[in-house]
Amino acid sequence: MSRALTTLLLTLALPVLLGACGFQLRGAASSTGLPEDWRQLHLATANPNSEFSRDLQSRFSANGIEWVERSEAAYILELGPERFSQRNLSLNSEARAAEFELTMQASFAVRAVDGSLAMEPADAVIVKQMENDPRNVVGKAEEIRILQREMRGELSRQILRRIGFHAAAR
Repeated sequence: MSRALTTLLLTLALPVLLGACGFQLRGAASSTGLPEDWRQLHLATANPNSEFSRDLQSRFSANGIEWVERSEAAYILELGPERFSQRNLSLNSEARAAEFELTMQASFAVRAVDGSLAMEPADAVIVKQMENDPRNVVGKAEEIRILQREMRGELSRQILRRIGFHAAAR
């Protein structure tokens, strides 16, 4: 009986202790810290149907942001296109790329509906490194595609965090 009681107490105490130390799951809605008037945004982008725009809208929506028409929004998120680049970091003994650096970035700014800047234009940047196997071209192309998808998600999270910090500081 005492073993079962100990297990029960530990099971109940663990969530309380984790909450007390500030532990929070990544992507939780309260992590944005956006004031109420920042929770209705309009997205202004040249590519509203791009994978990056869709990922950003989905991630913001999951964090309590409602996307509305320009006339209903308090703020407008101006989003530039994602830019992806790849460069060689090192070469192997056969003078082929042994390591790549992948970079994805996007510019963004937030304007109030009156046109004034609510948040200065900024760039969000994600950089990753990957090893290359010249004998497995198809596998590496797929790995790059998967990494691009992950980088898009990280870029969206970075933009959300930066807007959240800015809005909370105002």
